[in-house]
Amino acid sequence: MSDDTPLRPDPAPGTASPVPSARFGFLLTSSGLSNLADGVLKTALPLAALAHTDAPALVAGVTLALGLPWLLLALPAGALADRVDRRAAMLGANVARATLLGLLAALLALDTGSIAVLYALAFCVGAAETVYDTSAQSILPQVVPRHRLSRANGSLHAVELTAHQFVGPPLGGLLVALGVASAFAVPAALWLAAVGALLLVRGRFRVERRARTTLRADIAEGLRFLWRHRLLRVFAVLVGVSNLATSAAFAVFVLFAVGPDSPMGLTEPAYGLLLTATAAGSLVGSLTADRVEGLLGRAWALRLSVAGFGALVGVPALTSDPFLVGAGFLVGGASIAVWNVVTVSLRQRVTPDGLLGRVNSAYRLVAWGTMPVGAALGGLLAELVGLRAVFAAMALLMVVPLVALVRVDEAALSGAPPDRG
Repeated sequence: MSDDTPLRPDPAPGTASPVPSARFGFLLTSSGLSNLADGVLKTALPLAALAHTDAPALVAGVTLALGLPWLLLALPAGALADRVDRRAAMLGANVARATLLGLLAALLALDTGSIAVLYALAFCVGAAETVYDTSAQSILPQVVPRHRLSRANGSLHAVELTAHQFVGPPLGGLLVALGVASAFAVPAALWLAAVGALLLVRGRFRVERRARTTLRADIAEGLRFLWRHRLLRVFAVLVGVSNLATSAAFAVFVLFAVGPDSPMGLTEPAYGLLLTATAAGSLVGSLTADRVEGLLGRAWALRLSVAGFGALVGVPALTSDPFLVGAGFLVGGASIAVWNVVTVSLRQRVTPDGLLGRVNSAYRLVAWGTMPVGAALGGLLAELVGLRAVFAAMALLMVVPLVALVRVDEAALSGAPPDRG
């Protein structure tokens, strides 16, 4: 299903002028910088929390605060993405994140930070993330023609995951070791650089609307579309289960990995380096997803991906050897990338442009709204039964999506025709 011709975006619905290929390049650059900032932040936050507490529930609370906006604000963010220029929404979100982290870096430099401050800033940054990510996923069909979405998403995932998980985690660990304030100042600067690249993506990215509607009616329309589309509904639930499991495991993984009294006994830089194993797998998966989809078919590619998710959270239940844990992360990262490329491309193909923001947000409400629940569950279970039991229980939970995918075959996937609205 892949070919070697370059991406040459054609005019997309809701776009007033022909789309030059350079726009995808600038979008790719901006996305890479934004995800590098994300990778540094999401590694630095739990490490910064360790300076204030070693209670698993309180450390997991930082991850809970960062993910909670997906549960509370995803639907309004999707309606916003369908009402305003999507590039403008992305610009505003990145400026907000840079400002918030600049403030946090200043507070930490003055030694006035606290666990409560980390919670508050994590929630606000997460709120901006809901706007940015929903708009970023919705803008792509306005830059790249639908028949090239699998390849475009593969390129985006390769850049995003390399930045977010391969470069970001070790950089975050190193910056925390050098000084926790710098671990938040650097992503603030990266988000500002991403704003600069995004300003070069010329064009108008607001979808024309035929009639005025209320925000409530807009949200309801997106929810109805997702509910009535069986495949999208099933995939959203399956991702929700998987994200609950991975969020529960990784909310407390830092306690398993970092410190002389932890089972793994890693330093902060070594912890960041370990997390790059997931990124390495994600990079391979992103670059090969188009070929895997063509070789195995989408149905088997998705089944094998879910099987690989189990390695991501299950290996730490069996061993604290960093090389074996890293191998599990490698397999899990590749599996996540293949799943994302296949399912995101399908969702972008079958959803009308004017609904894409709302459908993406409704999908992520189900798929990502479980993440703060998982973070809270991981912290609670770790307090009650220990860290290894959390990893084992979450690996078993991954069986649910695998069983559900048995009924999703190639005929069902091929029977989801494009709907351009």
